[in-house]
Amino acid sequence: MEQISVLIADDHAFYREGIRTMLAIRPDMAETGAKAVQMSAALQPDVVLMDIKMPDMNGIEATRTILDTSPHIGILVVTMFDDDESVFAAIRAGARGYLLKDAHYDDLIRAVAAVSRGEAIFGPAIARRMIQYFGLLRQVSLPLFPELTEREREILG
Repeated sequence: MEQISVLIADDHAFYREGIRTMLAIRPDMAETGAKAVQMSAALQPDVVLMDIKMPDMNGIEATRTILDTSPHIGILVVTMFDDDESVFAAIRAGARGYLLKDAHYDDLIRAVAAVSRGEAIFGPAIARRMIQYFGLLRQVSLPLFPELTEREREILG
């Protein structure tokens, strides 16, 4: 199996070292969003494990900036933040996956492999949140647009 090149972008050295050990590879590491952008441009990793809250530039902006010039790089957000605003901002920025930092080892390995293949992957808690959000959106959208045809409502849903 081909080895996946990984860049870990997180401002906590202890966390970066722990992930390095878990992955059993020698990934490159960045401690700020700006450094993640710079290193991604230079190294062109297959996957960037991106934290959201970092100095200089947050992970959402770093994701957007990296993908503007290197859309083939897979961004997997790995963070403590599970609020709707963070999740959907990451997805809008182009992240292919979103895991919480308490994810199990197997889930992280599976997510890195999936994102490197161009797949989208979300941890169970995030997937439930997205299903709930879009379920509520579907319920709310129908009465808000009474002028739409049944087919237009179906598409909107």
